[in-house]
Amino acid sequence: MKICHYFDVKPTYESPGVAKYDVITADDGAPNFCMRVFEVEAGSSTPSHSHPWEHEVFVISGRGVVVGEEGGTEIAKGSVVFIAPDENHCLVNKGHDPLRFVCLIPIITLESES
Repeated sequence: MKICHYFDVKPTYESPGVAKYDVITADDGAPNFCMRVFEVEAGSSTPSHSHPWEHEVFVISGRGVVVGEEGGTEIAKGSVVFIAPDENHCLVNKGHDPLRFVCLIPIITLESES
């Protein structure tokens, strides 16, 4: 069992204003899913991208817009987002406070990202 605060994990920065915390990974013994916590600063966004796997997002705090192939939809604390495989998407912080969300992806994707 692993229990920690996401601040205990060193973040990586894949784009300006976006911190990614890999809080549960295969290194922790997770066989199927990786859990990540993202913090997107005000005025920043995740890069627009797509990938062949699905993922799920749960918004912890802040407000923003998730932009997909059919346009943008507002999100805020408590919002849940399902992003289908190969769907182009990004999350944009539209508030003054950080947009924080949990993202789950299959472990297999981490191997293909390396």
